[in-house]
Amino acid sequence: MAQCEHCGAGLEPTNSRCPKCGSSVERPVSPMPQPAQPPQYAQPPQPYASAQKSSRSKAVAGILAILLGTFGIHKFYLGQTGWGIVYLLFFWTWIPTIAGIIEGLIYLTMSDDAFERKYGGR
Repeated sequence: MAQCEHCGAGLEPTNSRCPKCGSSVERPVSPMPQPAQPPQYAQPPQPYASAQKSSRSKAVAGILAILLGTFGIHKFYLGQTGWGIVYLLFFWTWIPTIAGIIEGLIYLTMSDDAFERKYGGR
């Protein structure tokens, strides 16, 4: 219950004048309620928008691994620079050649989702 500013008497919410001293009562004007509006989006929500495609292709990675795996070009393409350097250092041993062919076949037979999970988030 509100009180009169002049005499301190209790005021009912419907009174516009104090019943004890007769002074006018100022009531704060309540703003008109605004209708609820739906949230505004910059873009409409896209289903499955969080799964972003990377710029790396498993076909390109597989072909690079088979043809140029000796020099680790596929590792540089996939963002694994350290392994690419290791392949370059040991290309003369033929081990990177064999590993590149095996990795190329693995890339080409791997599912798109598995390839994205392993190499897409870099």
